[in-house]
Amino acid sequence: MPVPKEQPPRKLSGLRDRQGNKTLERGAYASAEGIAISGKKTEGASQRVVNMRRTVVPEDFPDRPGKDTGYVMSELKQTPLFALHEELGAKMVPFAGYAMPVQYPLGVLGEHNHTRAGAGLFDVSHMGQVLLRGDTPRGVASALEALIPVSVLGLTEGRQRYGFFTTDDGGISDDLMFANRGDHIYMVINAACKEADIAHMRANLPETVSLEVVDDRALVALQGPSSEAVLSRLNSDAADMRFMDVRTLTLAGAECWVSRSGYTGEDGYEISVPADHAEALTRLLLAEAEVEPIGLGARDSLRLEAGLCLYGNDIDTTTSPVEAGLTWAIQKVRRTGGERAGGFPGADRILRELDEGPVRRRVGLSPEGRAPMRQGTPLFASEEGGEPIGEVTSGGFGPTVGAPVAMGYVTSGHAAPETRIFGEVRGKRLPATIVSLPFTPANFKR
Repeated sequence: MPVPKEQPPRKLSGLRDRQGNKTLERGAYASAEGIAISGKKTEGASQRVVNMRRTVVPEDFPDRPGKDTGYVMSELKQTPLFALHEELGAKMVPFAGYAMPVQYPLGVLGEHNHTRAGAGLFDVSHMGQVLLRGDTPRGVASALEALIPVSVLGLTEGRQRYGFFTTDDGGISDDLMFANRGDHIYMVINAACKEADIAHMRANLPETVSLEVVDDRALVALQGPSSEAVLSRLNSDAADMRFMDVRTLTLAGAECWVSRSGYTGEDGYEISVPADHAEALTRLLLAEAEVEPIGLGARDSLRLEAGLCLYGNDIDTTTSPVEAGLTWAIQKVRRTGGERAGGFPGADRILRELDEGPVRRRVGLSPEGRAPMRQGTPLFASEEGGEPIGEVTSGGFGPTVGAPVAMGYVTSGHAAPETRIFGEVRGKRLPATIVSLPFTPANFKR
């Protein structure tokens, strides 16, 4: 695996006037050519609809016009921060049915590096937010455990966990975050799966559990090593939180639901804020010297370097949690021999694979040379001949690593680190080495 390049000191700056002060400039719907985001439709929030001007989108963008995306450009939804994105000069593109910023004037590379060095602010209001309530907290937790192979009953109040809905065949129908808020469970789900997730829960949760869709809040993520210092200026209690803690904090006069988490591999926070306070809070955070707005392009490269799965690419209904390397999210109590083993959709396959091993595994890939291996690249055991042993599911250039990086699935016999395989790029097989994930070390506050 390539050694990460030593990064020069970065100027923590974006849009500034001639005196060096931060400014907010009016933007337009600009071309997104040259920006590669791995993934299919993935994420969700529901606000008003926008009639966008035609935007040029790269071939491998998840929601490129002309693909069977289920919507047309004139039907895209807005998050509560849409007007601010325009003001900041964002390039807006369609993503999971929403008009979303793919990059700002700082550019994808600058935004990626800035998040690793300072603090980046992401609009993730397109994600779905859901509350589950019932007669007793234990009853709600037990009901959710029947739908996911994760210990919900074992999650203490004020803590959050990663989980996933599974299918009867043992595949993954969505991944999610859920938090124990005492008298209810708070969930964040992907937008492209939101309607199906809600229908699934309503059909399978008992009548004693009520489901409330939260549609009056935005969701922003503050990520990077400076996140704690920045958020602590608004509320000093933020510094006391550790990774996966959840609290209600007052920020800029608004009651916010805050978790110390994110999807970049960096320390940071996800903040659910009332929609009518979202722009004010975002402006306040962006006024801090360490903070810059970050778009979908850098969000994708950051999570790829962190070895994190993107639903629709690296995990879907055809991949099991064991194949995907997500066994760390399945606690012993839900496994064979555990007190609450099984009892979730697909348990037969998932427990068998936990005990015996899967046929294929998700791996990290370090391509030799500078050519990236993108989603769909077939993988082979040898330079010539033979059938494919797998396929790349996410790939691109890793700015922090300083080289191409990729993830994909290969047969278990070829999944050991340091195994040399080949990816077929434009008809030519290029070498790559299996490496352990993540590509960059996690920077969470434990």
